[in-house]
Amino acid sequence: MSEAQEPMSVADDLVISMEYELTVGGEIIDSSKETGPIDFLQGRGNIIPGLESELYNMALDESKEVIVQAKDGYGDVDQSRIVDVPKEEFPPTISLQPGLELQMKDEGGNILHARVVSIGEETVKLDFNHPLAGQTLHFNVTIVGLRNPTDEELEHGHAHS
Repeated sequence: MSEAQEPMSVADDLVISMEYELTVGGEIIDSSKETGPIDFLQGRGNIIPGLESELYNMALDESKEVIVQAKDGYGDVDQSRIVDVPKEEFPPTISLQPGLELQMKDEGGNILHARVVSIGEETVKLDFNHPLAGQTLHFNVTIVGLRNPTDEELEHGHAHS
């Protein structure tokens, strides 16, 4: 495809601009309404696989409802990622309560996200799964932009909008 030729539908290695609304169990979890559409490079894994695969061949201004099962979204809940951590490992300044979301670092300095599940006498149960793991995701999407990527976007594997 030459650079002068405008893309007509969603295909690999095009920059897609998409408005969306995500609901889980009938509750709106995320939406582009406030922040504007998201831009991503199709076919490069920039969005969850179950959504990305359903966008192929959609045209500009086309809307679609997409249901993504857990395995094609954020995965199933992995029980090995729910762990008990000794209470003494938490600073006393943290008010621990179920549902609290924490950022922690592992031994390698990598940032990990966890959610407090419960608090016992001596341990705190933390869930390191993605908050939407195990959930069926309902998307309403509209393609609002299609364009050819720059050479730099292709090289980097993501949109630079």
